[in-house]
Order: sequence, then structure tokens, then C-alpha cells
Amino acid sequence: MYMKIHKAKSVIISRKPGKTKDSPWSAFIGLFMDNNPHLKGKVPFEVLEIKGLEKVRLRELRNISLYLLGNDIVVNNLKTVTFLKEGNILTVSGEQDLPDGESGTCKLK
Repeated sequence: MYMKIHKAKSVIISRKPGKTKDSPWSAFIGLFMDNNPHLKGKVPFEVLEIKGLEKVRLRELRNISLYLLGNDIVVNNLKTVTFLKEGNILTVSGEQDLPDGESGTCKLK
């Protein structure tokens, strides 16, 4: 088991294939001090590579974007972010400081 807590404003979660077609993938996670660092050309202050994953779970986070052109997930407005690897599953959770008026409810039309 692996667990680490970081202070960061945002993270970008990317993926990297395994060495063979059937081997597990790795998650590349960049930690940033700004929101939307991909729009500003920011460099992460730390990069994590977590190997041997089947999936990444996002728990108790609300401000998340998936960028289809790059297959990256961006999580903004973080105070802290926690990475917990158990077996081949990585769980990402954390505490967010959401802007005023942003609620946790979603209404589909």
C-alpha cells in the first residue's frame, strides 16, 4: 500500500502504457500551484509516476475536467490531494476550496 498527501492547487492526471500490450499502465500526476496549468504552460513542482495500475478512482472531488484531446484529467481548486494505492487501484481524494456559488448538485436537462 502507498499513501501520500500533498499541498497543491491543481493536479493533472495522465496515463502511460505498460511495457507490453497486456501489462498494467502507469499514472503520471503533475502537481501545480495554479489552476488550469495546461492553459498557462506551467511546469509541475512535482511529478509522480505510480506504476502497475488498472484504474484511478476520484473520490469526494467536484471540480474535475477531462480533456479529450490529451486524455488528461485536471482537478482544480485543491487545498490538499491524497493518493492511496492499494493493489492495482489508485484512489485520488482531497480537499477543495470551491468558488462561491458552486454547489455539489448536478441537474441534467
